[in-house]
Amino acid sequence: MNNFKKIGMTALAASLVSTSVFAGEMAVTGSASLNMEAHSGVALHEATDFSMGNQLTFSGSGELDNGINVALSFVLDQGDGVTAASAPFDSHSITISSDALGTLKFHGEGGSSAASALDTTAAGDMWDNFNSNTGVSVLSSAPGNANTMNYTLPTIVDGLAVALSYAPQVEDSNETELGYSATYTGVDGLSVSYGSSDLDRAGTATDGDQTVWKASYAYGPVTVAASEADYDITGTTSDQETSSIKVSYTVTDDFSISYGTEEIKTPGAAATAEYTGYGASYTTGGMTITANMQDGKDVDQTTGTDNQIDYWNIGLSFAF
Repeated sequence: MNNFKKIGMTALAASLVSTSVFAGEMAVTGSASLNMEAHSGVALHEATDFSMGNQLTFSGSGELDNGINVALSFVLDQGDGVTAASAPFDSHSITISSDALGTLKFHGEGGSSAASALDTTAAGDMWDNFNSNTGVSVLSSAPGNANTMNYTLPTIVDGLAVALSYAPQVEDSNETELGYSATYTGVDGLSVSYGSSDLDRAGTATDGDQTVWKASYAYGPVTVAASEADYDITGTTSDQETSSIKVSYTVTDDFSISYGTEEIKTPGAAATAEYTGYGASYTTGGMTITANMQDGKDVDQTTGTDNQIDYWNIGLSFAF
């Protein structure tokens, strides 16, 4: 019995000698928002809606003796569409990185494909403000499961970032899905991105891919942006093309205005969903006030005056 104790204590002492204690920091950041919005149209007269947003992000990082950095992020967000079983917990991830190896990020939940990481439209997804009123939704290659990985390669060319994504196979759900993207910011004021990801959600009937490109250029106070996302399912009419442009003008360091458009085209649909919108934003300290007026035409991709909807929103957000 004494021999076993001695062996155990020796092994414990060896593990304590060979293991270092790494200094790291944990931090909590938060955001909160108040929103007021309403829709109106020929056949639609809704009451004004009020809502709030709230989010806490727990994050920490540290550097190991071998120079590798490890970071952890965990989000609490009651209103992010999570299931009752997991509420209020939301996105969580661990990141392992170094200058020589690049950055590997493992998402326990809330991951994206290389293409879906880019598919927010240039105008900011105006369509999402209308889909509660039978408006069409933009399709995405965002993984349908948790435990996905994104890898950003080490810097090879100044201003060029290359990333890969991996979503593992899930039984009776989807096959392995791979993706890649590249973003170039090597010219002052210019940002150009391209990404592509596999689609394989439930057999060959849903095989395909999503490709996305985005570009923006800032010259003085003016920024012009454009984007296009193609969702292509082999041999079906489930394809979709989403295009968008936006022009922003920075009036002062605190105040900016913008104008944007979006179009969503689907083969076989009677009409193209079209959106136009104007926006303004004012920031002071950690507070931002936003106002938006948007117009949707043929929002469910059918013709008729019933499908013409107006939308407005006033928001107040805080970062702390």
